Amino acid sequence: MDVRKSGAGTTGGPEAAENETGAARPDGAKSPRPTQADRRARTRAALLESAARGLSRYGYGNLRLEQVAQDAGYTRGALYHQFTGKQELALAVTEWVLDTWWQEVGQYVEQEHDPVRALLTLARGHAVYCRRDFARVAMALRLEFTGQDHPVGREIEKGYRVLVERCTALVTAAREAGSLPDGPPPEILALAFVGAIEGTSIALSGQAPYDASLVAGAAAGALGLPYEPGDHTEPHDTETHGAETRGTETHSTTQHPHSP
Repeated sequence: MDVRKSGAGTTGGPEAAENETGAARPDGAKSPRPTQADRRARTRAALLESAARGLSRYGYGNLRLEQVAQDAGYTRGALYHQFTGKQELALAVTEWVLDTWWQEVGQYVEQEHDPVRALLTLARGHAVYCRRDFARVAMALRLEFTGQDHPVGREIEKGYRVLVERCTALVTAAREAGSLPDGPPPEILALAFVGAIEGTSIALSGQAPYDASLVAGAAAGALGLPYEPGDHTEPHDTETHGAETRGTETHSTTQHPHSP
């Protein structure tokens, strides 16, 4: 049974609703009736995105599950059908955010053969990713759980360490190639680089399209590199769209489509 509230959480108007139930589409063909697995996946995705927004805005301690369900267009019962409680939901959000970050940013960093370009691709991609209203969930939870031994805090910290380790490897490779100057140990420089990206992305929230170029400039400065904004043109997208749209647009401006 679909436990979504009547009239809530749907898009596309009457035609979309009819198509979901297997009615004829405008082209005369019939859409397949969604399966229970399809409905469950749709519900889960809506709840995860709603919870991520809530965690970004209010943190874990102030997150209200009833509000999460309401904002997603579902009942509280639908949420408890998917998750046993706040902790399981937050852990699922953490995994979901890391996955979306990888799809929109991380995989394109890995496609770069030059380590400096990879680092700047990461910086610009992260700035564009952070235009979403839930993208700062990892940073918010890291701050909230600092010094605490909590399952959610441990998962967030694990993701952060993976990012720092990857940046450390890129810094090391860039120095070996002679494209980065000598200086602090690679891990220390990687921490400064990640901090510059996160801090500047937060400070420039809502400042598209300038955010991507300025975040990349801050990241380059942390690495001890000169940076000319003209070297990397601004993303064409100045509004928040879907994940695939932003990824494609970054691709068009940095020779590829581009953490939390």
